[in-house]
This record gives sequence, C-alpha cells and structure tokens, in this order.
Amino acid sequence: MNKMKDLLKKIILMSLVALIVGACQNSEKENKSLIDSQEIIAEVSEEYAPDKRVALFNVKAEENEGKLVLKGESNMPEAVNSLKLKLEEKQIAYTDSIKLLPGEEMKETQNAIVKISVANLRSNPTHSAELATQATMGTPLKIFKKEGSWYLVQTPDKYLAWVDNGGLEPVTDEKFETWLATPKLIYTKAFGFSYKEARLDSQEVSDLVAGSIMELLGEQNQFYEVRYPNGDKAFVEKNAAQPYKEWIAALNPSGENLIKTSKSLMGLPYLWGGTSPKGVDCSGYTKTIYFLNGIIIPRDASQQVHTGKLVDSTRNFENLIAGDLLFFGRAATDSTAERVIHVGMWIGNNQFIHSSGNVHISTFDTTATDFDEANYNRYLRSKRILNREDKDLIYLKNTDLFTTAEVEEVKM
Repeated sequence: MNKMKDLLKKIILMSLVALIVGACQNSEKENKSLIDSQEIIAEVSEEYAPDKRVALFNVKAEENEGKLVLKGESNMPEAVNSLKLKLEEKQIAYTDSIKLLPGEEMKETQNAIVKISVANLRSNPTHSAELATQATMGTPLKIFKKEGSWYLVQTPDKYLAWVDNGGLEPVTDEKFETWLATPKLIYTKAFGFSYKEARLDSQEVSDLVAGSIMELLGEQNQFYEVRYPNGDKAFVEKNAAQPYKEWIAALNPSGENLIKTSKSLMGLPYLWGGTSPKGVDCSGYTKTIYFLNGIIIPRDASQQVHTGKLVDSTRNFENLIAGDLLFFGRAATDSTAERVIHVGMWIGNNQFIHSSGNVHISTFDTTATDFDEANYNRYLRSKRILNREDKDLIYLKNTDLFTTAEVEEVKM
C-alpha cells in the first residue's frame, strides 16, 4: 500500500515538473517570438519609414493571452506586407490588427483642398500643438483619418500633419477630378485680398498670399472672377494674379528670379513651422522661394540637405551661384551624428539671405563690419538644387498637381 502511494506521488511530481518545464518552454518560445517580431518591426520601419515626418508606420507587437498580436496603423501597404512576409519566414504566428490608412470611414473623402489663404498644419490634433508646416489655398491634401474636427493629412511634399476642418475642404474623388479639370488662377502678390464685387471699395471676401490658387471663372473690368474650394466666389485684381497656365509657361527658375522672389519677402517675421508670406522659419522660407518659382522642395532643412548636388563643404564660396542652399548646424563626431538646424540661400557677393528672427541678408565677408561669424562657424555645406533632377523635387511644369493637362483656358 505504501509502495502504491509512493508511486502515485512520484507520478504526480513528474507530471508537475513536466507541466512546469513545458510552461517555461512555451514562455521562452513566446518571449523569443515577441523579441524577434519587435526586431523585425524595427527593421521594416527603418527600411520603409526612416523619416517619420513623411511616412506613417506606427506598428508594435504585443502578447495577448499567449498569442502575438500586431497593433497600430500605417499608410504604407507595402511596409505592412513586408512585415508579414518576414514574420512568416521566421515561422512566427501572429494576429493582424494593423489598420491601413485611409480606413473605410474615409472611403468617400480621401482628398481635400486647402480653402483658406494659409492653413496651419500641426503635429497633433489640437490648436495648442506645435505648428509643423503650412499649406496655401488650393493645395491638394491626402486625408488619412479624422479625429473630431481634425484631419491627418499629407501634403504634396509628403509631409504628415493635422489640420482642423476650418482649413480644408474634403472632396469626393469625382469632385476632386472636377476641380483639377477647371482653369486656375494663382495669386502672385505677397499679400492682398479678394473682393465681393469687381471694385476695390467692395467688401473683402478673404485675405490672399502669394501662391494661393483658385478656380478661374472669368474676368470683369480689371478683376478676375474666382471660386474658392468651398464654392465661395470673389474677385481678384488682375495686377496681383495670373492665370495658372500662363504663370507656369512663363516660369524661369533662374538664380536672378530666385533672388528677386527672396527679396520680395524681405523683413518677413520668423515663424516656427511657417511656410508662407504670413511668416516663415528658415526652411519654410527657402521652400516658399522655390515654390514661387515653380519648384516644390522638401519641408525641413534636414530633408532639403539630402537633395541636389554638393557644391561646397570647405567654405570655398567661390563655387556657389545664386540659388544654392547653405546648410548650418553641428558636424558629426565620433560619438554624435550630424545635426542640420538652419538653411539659407546664396545671392552672390559673399551674401546669403535667410530667415532668422526675420528675413534678412547676411555676409561671409570676413572683413565686413556685419560679418556673420556665428553662421560662418557652424557652416556645414552647400547644395545646388536649381535645375537638378531629384526624386524629392517636384517641378510644377511637369506635374498635374493643381490642374490637368487637358484644361482649356477661360476665354477672356
């Protein structure tokens, strides 16, 4: 009898040990799967979304009741597919809870058009959030999702940010195509207004800034009749605007014209996140200069520095021509990466123009009384983007961003 009890005890003990060992092995396997999946997510993120300002891949792996679950959201199906393939290659089982954007709720309105002179795009869906960038009237936006009265959008230069419903007009695909197919007018004066009637003493409809784009309906006296993206109609002085196709055809983005544009915004106040004549940060200023000459360049200085051709990195400013971009910051060391924090545009005669405090001209003439020693000491390199072919440069002459190629001009 005692032998039987001892045998039962041994069997029970062995069973418990087996259960414990099995549980530990399963736990180790689950932990390894979680660690491996996290490493794969990081690998995919680095490949497809190294710059979070222009690519959305917020994905993570979690354990839930012993199962691996992929959570988060992304606007890149190719990145999500790559992640799944890599997990399957490693024989890692998972439950897919990743949301691809835009979601089904945005199916009818995945496009939008900026409907005010300058829309403020923020880093988070609240007015107290950092101003990330701006977009002028007529800029087409891609909508990815909506939270309350805020939309997560992507600008033509791929920048991701949030804008409230007062700044954009969501449109169906059909309405967006109709908008593209209408003749356009571009406002060319730095600042101004549109009017309810074709006369200057009429009620203003709204303010306008250089780069504002509207539908062109016709003309009356010395005014163009226009329609805003939200359907409002107004009149714009002819000497402050130009039919978009005429403007495109006349574009000559030369160093001389870049200088002319840059000086037309002299004294403009510095505004963090600003990319319009209402205020500019350093890279927003260079971006605005180039846009008004028909070229869309990346948003931030740390992005602009990767475009174009290197023309100097040794302070040999004799190699520079008007329109070259100068980049400033902290050089790389053995323990720290390079940090680009400022940009300006070369205008010749040892001078560059930039937004720092306000838009002004600085000199690298070491003998001048106003020698800009601070920027001279943090100078990194200069790049030439004028007339260069680059995947991150958009030439408006070569794109249907604001209007389709088949659009017929309004008969004046």
